[in-house]
Amino acid sequence: MTYSIREIHYTLQGEGAHTGRPAVFLRFAGCNLWSGREAHRAEAACRFCDTEFVGTGGPGGGKFATAAALAAAVGEHWPGDPAGSSAYVVCTGGEPLLQLDDELIGALHEAGFRIGVETNGTIAAPAAIDWLCVSPKGSAPVVQTSGDELKLVYPQPEAEAQPGRFAGLAFDHFFLQPMDGAELAQNTARTVAFCLAHPQWKLSVQTHKVLGIA
Repeated sequence: MTYSIREIHYTLQGEGAHTGRPAVFLRFAGCNLWSGREAHRAEAACRFCDTEFVGTGGPGGGKFATAAALAAAVGEHWPGDPAGSSAYVVCTGGEPLLQLDDELIGALHEAGFRIGVETNGTIAAPAAIDWLCVSPKGSAPVVQTSGDELKLVYPQPEAEAQPGRFAGLAFDHFFLQPMDGAELAQNTARTVAFCLAHPQWKLSVQTHKVLGIA
């Protein structure tokens, strides 16, 4: 399999349970809920995405012919030798599970990385992932109903994306994250109020945007 990668970069995890953790971000090109083209946004299943995942022209991006080659590229972004350290890679997108397969998971583990995945939940995840974060989008069906972390952008207008739909699923952590945009202040207030009224849910803030880091 040839892997299409938008970018690879080293930064701090900005949101969710691992906020503040150093990680290599491995951003896969492509998504199954939106083409990434503005002309298609209005008709997409996910209309609020703020991530660039089209093409392979980002920093560290490209086409990788083998899992070993891609794992080696990820390893080059970690300070020092990832083997035997706390090396962590976040596979994201777009939708990483369109491409992340057992071969690449094995190669990243062999290189010394623990593997986190951020997925929209529409594709069943391989079992060997170390940390699985599912972030449901709009009315898209959620196939992956268990994992480590469920992170819901809030509020979303679709009935299928309301927090109550997910509260009984088999996740260890439940996060609500205010939807960014012109109504961020109002959305943050609503999110805080919901978390206070429903203590199962914790607030996730996009700290990388607050700090101005990638």
